[in-house]
Amino acid sequence: MSDEQPILGFVGVGVMGEGMCRNLALKSGHQVLAFDTCYENLQRLAQHGVKPTVSIDALQQKAQVVFLSLPSIEQVEDVCFGAHPLITLGTSIKTVVDMSTSDVQRSRALAKKLAAYGVNFLDAPVARSREAASNGTLLITVGGDDHVFERVEPLLRCMGSDVVHCGGIGAGQVVKIMNNMVLLSTVNALAEAMAIGSAAGVDKSTLVKVLKLGSADSYALRLTGEKYLARDDFPEKMFPTAYALKDMRLALRLAEEFGIKPALATSTANIFDQAVSCGYGMNYYPVIYRLIKAI
Repeated sequence: MSDEQPILGFVGVGVMGEGMCRNLALKSGHQVLAFDTCYENLQRLAQHGVKPTVSIDALQQKAQVVFLSLPSIEQVEDVCFGAHPLITLGTSIKTVVDMSTSDVQRSRALAKKLAAYGVNFLDAPVARSREAASNGTLLITVGGDDHVFERVEPLLRCMGSDVVHCGGIGAGQVVKIMNNMVLLSTVNALAEAMAIGSAAGVDKSTLVKVLKLGSADSYALRLTGEKYLARDDFPEKMFPTAYALKDMRLALRLAEEFGIKPALATSTANIFDQAVSCGYGMNYYPVIYRLIKAI
């Protein structure tokens, strides 16, 4: 970044965004302005030097680089160009960094629209857990022009221990969507294994312990399998089933674009769809175990 110490903006300080914004404020050396519809989250961040704002207008007028951590591309588009737009003629903003998991083609279209206002764009979705967001150890996969990435990379490293430039605009989203497709499909397999093993008389905790010793060991097993599936505990305010379904649909849309028919991903999307229909939309997504067990 330049020596001028530009002001940073952050929109969306929920489950993941709160920790990300806090780390950005504590480590970057820049003033950070934040906006969210939940003022409670903003108040907690204020204790760490983040300046809460009551509207998008303050970011539009003061920030040069704005980070977005939102549920989907719909919210990203609405923040940028909706009824109360972040981007207008004469804005101070020079770069928008979308750290949400967003549709690839719509991200590329958004980049072109921003460019017409003289605003650069990076897609920089994040992977790993809420704990990683809090600790600043996220994986961040980035798509965008080299010179924009080089300027923003030091800021991204305040939030992530692994920051990877994957290619042009949209490439970061492609890699993140594939990451989630593999993770969610793996958790689907773990949920099936837990249901079958439990039905056959093996304690789920024992099953996890042994799987960790063998070739079935994985990050998903140690995080989601051991801490949640084995305990039949699927709280709200974590990565919900509705978001998991959204990510699987992004993967299927990408596959369809290239004429690929992924059977495993389709099956996983279907079980998430069923879970949402059964009222589990806001529960932590491994809740699909309960549907599988009941079948």
